[in-house]
Amino acid sequence: MSQLKNDLLLRALLRKPVERTPVWFMRQAGRYLPEYREIRKAAGGFMDLCRNPELACKVTVQPLRRFPLDAAILFSDILTVPDAMGLGLYFEAGEGPRFERPVHTAADIRKLAKPDPEQDLGYVMQAIRVIREELDGQVPLIGFAGSPWTVATYAVEGGSSKNFPRIKGMLYEQPAMLHKLMEKLTGATIDYLNAQIDAGVQAVMVFDTWGGTLSPAAYKEFSLRYMQQICASLVREKDGQTIPVILFTKGAGSRLADMVDTGCDALGVDWTTDLADARKLTGDRVALQGNLDPSILYAGPAAIRKEVEKVLASYGHGPGHVFNLGHGIHPEVDPANVAAMVSAVHDLSPTWHQEAAAR
Repeated sequence: MSQLKNDLLLRALLRKPVERTPVWFMRQAGRYLPEYREIRKAAGGFMDLCRNPELACKVTVQPLRRFPLDAAILFSDILTVPDAMGLGLYFEAGEGPRFERPVHTAADIRKLAKPDPEQDLGYVMQAIRVIREELDGQVPLIGFAGSPWTVATYAVEGGSSKNFPRIKGMLYEQPAMLHKLMEKLTGATIDYLNAQIDAGVQAVMVFDTWGGTLSPAAYKEFSLRYMQQICASLVREKDGQTIPVILFTKGAGSRLADMVDTGCDALGVDWTTDLADARKLTGDRVALQGNLDPSILYAGPAAIRKEVEKVLASYGHGPGHVFNLGHGIHPEVDPANVAAMVSAVHDLSPTWHQEAAAR
């Protein structure tokens, strides 16, 4: 495969000096782009798009054609793993993802298949290979998976939920049964991410979207514990290059201090925690990724530039910052505002790295 021409992201994730802060953003391939909407409509549906490696490649690289970003992220979904385990994923208009066979009993857990990533999720691995070929070393490709806790919420609730009544009832009434489910999901996730690394992704990210809904004790027992197992079990080097691992718990706050001990290389920080506070909590032991409020992109370029400057100043001098949104980009955002954000990072961030560059 081609030599990587832009390794800013990988250097930043490993807390090595960079000339400027690298930038990419969650959901950078998505509905805010008219070209994405066209391909999704032609594909017939979201999962049809995910399962077509050529189309998944097209939408993965679309943002890079518009914006000078420092990474591509694989176009896929966190629910591909439970789908491959036999739960029957489908999407219902206005309700989001649903499962035909949710997990409610010990028997349901026993029936869960152990997916073979190259067979049952081969379309993801093929997409990675096609994307790497298309990128031709332009920027690194990030692979990802959902955290076992987050995936479990969908598997047990049968889809999206606001209050998580079934899984939280299981957590408190039948914790041993829930741990059985978590163990299966964790094993499948490890296999899945290692297969992505083997196929060619150059960094991986674990999305713990719903970890912040747990009490501190439950978070450690049912979310953090399993992300730590993932970190300990991933292939961390390929073709002589380190594969950085990013963990992101939405709403983590003070829990960032506990997340440092998982063995990850970087932590995502949402917009509800100041980066300066996050840096203190983590003691500069890992890189930090974030954390512009996604809603700022509803504002104009001048306001966006001002907020980008605040984020950069909040992290301060030194290596280990990847600029990102604090969560995914909203569908209604004007792409011109995204361009303004990226431009502001390019313009303003070198100042925060001059001291390191001078050494």
